[in-house]
Amino acid sequence: MYHDQGHIPVKLLGMKYDEETGKWASVSGVNITLGLRFIRTSVDHGTAYGKAGRREGTANPDSLKEAIQYAVQMAKTRKNQ
Repeated sequence: MYHDQGHIPVKLLGMKYDEETGKWASVSGVNITLGLRFIRTSVDHGTAYGKAGRREGTANPDSLKEAIQYAVQMAKTRKNQ
């Protein structure tokens, strides 16, 4: 399976629809690379350069927070083994 094909179901499950506004609120997801000597997590979307640094706060940090939480959880598990 190709990289982008694997992202389709993950992104679909991570989409959040806001019933009040009738708009998609965010797309959430985490990419975890296994088999490395170090823990690697990342957001499961592009860089969003068009949203970065804007005052109106259009960028959503949820995926970044989730990626960090998974990395911390994996580090704790690894430490206990």
